[in-house]
Amino acid sequence: MTATAARQAYYDRIRPLHLSPLWESLHALVPREPQSPCVPALWRYEAIKPLLMESATLITAEEAVRRVLVLENPALPGRASITQSLYAGLQLIMPGEVAPAHRHVQSALRFIVDGQGAYTTVNGERTTMYPGDFIITPSWAWHDHGNEGVGGHSEPVVWLDGLDIPMLRFFDAGFAENADEKLQQVAQPEGHSFARFGHNMVPVKHSHGAPTSPIFSYPYARSREALAALARGEAPDAWHGHKLVYINPLTGGAPMPTIQPFLQLLPAGFAGQAHQQTDGAIYSVVEGRGTATIAGERFAFGPRDTFVVPSWAPLQLAASSEAVLFSFSDRPVQRAMGVLRERFA
Repeated sequence: MTATAARQAYYDRIRPLHLSPLWESLHALVPREPQSPCVPALWRYEAIKPLLMESATLITAEEAVRRVLVLENPALPGRASITQSLYAGLQLIMPGEVAPAHRHVQSALRFIVDGQGAYTTVNGERTTMYPGDFIITPSWAWHDHGNEGVGGHSEPVVWLDGLDIPMLRFFDAGFAENADEKLQQVAQPEGHSFARFGHNMVPVKHSHGAPTSPIFSYPYARSREALAALARGEAPDAWHGHKLVYINPLTGGAPMPTIQPFLQLLPAGFAGQAHQQTDGAIYSVVEGRGTATIAGERFAFGPRDTFVVPSWAPLQLAASSEAVLFSFSDRPVQRAMGVLRERFA
């Protein structure tokens, strides 16, 4: 019997005992560098919006609980994952609709893509949604959505959902609960949390032990102003342009325990250098046009498009006109584990 045949016979004998030889899979389990099964991809909003609107003719927001088209990574079909650790989807709420109250242990962010006048209520505080706003739904927080319009005008509203669903699935730690009532009772005036924590000051008797930021709505008007001020005061970074991270004002750390959001401005004519990072990222285009070259594949992006950069895939960003990009990744988890790495060409 040859050595190869002897090994195979041995493997056949140990398999019924639910054993496997590490030496046959060691290089795949402990690779020299990340080998993500995910692939780069871009979802064009102009192609998706008609399909979102069609879905509104097929099912109501209340029936669906959340009317969402999931952005699945092409290499991970059927797993409701845009990266190995994160979920993304585009949610639609029509005028007059309500997405009923529930809660779950998965942390969620909402980034408003299109339309205005919808609202979300989180733990008794309501905020009106405007394009470019970044909104947090903390783990196990009651939340519902509705669309009453603003100023007597109502229109469909679409936002990008980002959740840590795949992480919770990996840990088998998912819980969810539906509320008895469709809508929460609003207990705080709109803007209450921002008034308390959004000005680099904290109420003197406040005690906050939660891992999520006490601010749950970060208005785009303020974030865009911060980017513009940064661009006026310094030259763009060779890789990122002008890039800011959203923070928890009480800790200076990530506003969510599992997800780090970012906002960046690429000046017109920007041609970024290549960089890599282990935290795969999801991008939503707020303004402008440009290209993202991901692992050698070039994607042209425009307003409201979404694209994904897998872990350790080289990324180069360029802008034909001034562009603003929102993005999010699992960076807080990688930092906590001590495995985050970046490489700049």
